[in-house]
Amino acid sequence: MKNLALILTLFFLVTTSFAQKQLFNGKNLKNWDIFLGSPITGFEDLAKKATPQSTYSIIDLNGQKVIHISGNIFASLATKAEYGNYHLRLEYKWGDKVYGKRNSGLLYHSFGPFGAAFGTWMATIEHQLMHESLGDTYLMANTYCESKVIKGDDGKSFSYSPLGQTTAFSEKDNGRSIKKMKDAEKPIGEWNTVDLYCFGQTSVHVDNGQVVMINTNCSKIDNGQKIPLTKGKIQLQSEGGEFFIRKIEITPIKGIPAELLK
Repeated sequence: MKNLALILTLFFLVTTSFAQKQLFNGKNLKNWDIFLGSPITGFEDLAKKATPQSTYSIIDLNGQKVIHISGNIFASLATKAEYGNYHLRLEYKWGDKVYGKRNSGLLYHSFGPFGAAFGTWMATIEHQLMHESLGDTYLMANTYCESKVIKGDDGKSFSYSPLGQTTAFSEKDNGRSIKKMKDAEKPIGEWNTVDLYCFGQTSVHVDNGQVVMINTNCSKIDNGQKIPLTKGKIQLQSEGGEFFIRKIEITPIKGIPAELLK
């Protein structure tokens, strides 16, 4: 694990030296769009009072400017631009306020209108950030991927494993959810680091230095046909838990480090 963390750090330093882009500039959210979606069950009154500015704001946290996500309504913070072939690094931690459960997600390869998924989000592939599910894959709307998995004892769930069998996932193919290989989440209140690598139709979820998921053949399904999904907007969810982001940056890559694909 220490060697992998060192490799990730060196790779990050090398690639960021020429083309790193800070998606959060530390000042405002001018490069993002905000969409307020459905209320959270049991917290409908809070949804009625919610505004874009109250849901996603910039605050000072221990002397550092961070993005504060209220979590009290289903909502999306989405980049205005599309991205493909990149390494994205996200640093986040949970707050104290919970509205049902601590849930959020890093949504990538997002496309189409807001509201396509659960009345709130664009069609997308999710790197799950939900507490105790960090690193899971969840496929929203008409998205599709394949992953090497092992079937759970319940005969219904699937977990990523490099030793597993390549299996198709979508609404109609074994379901939308793939569980991470291992739990790499830090205790609530501590900062987590998510490294998301997307290149071509492959995505790799790396959480706190540990590879927990590899997806291949990422696609969208239109009229029964699989269309390669290699780029899209990035969304950050408001979905039930107060949430802080201190860093989100993206770097173009020419391939996924071989060490991550073993």
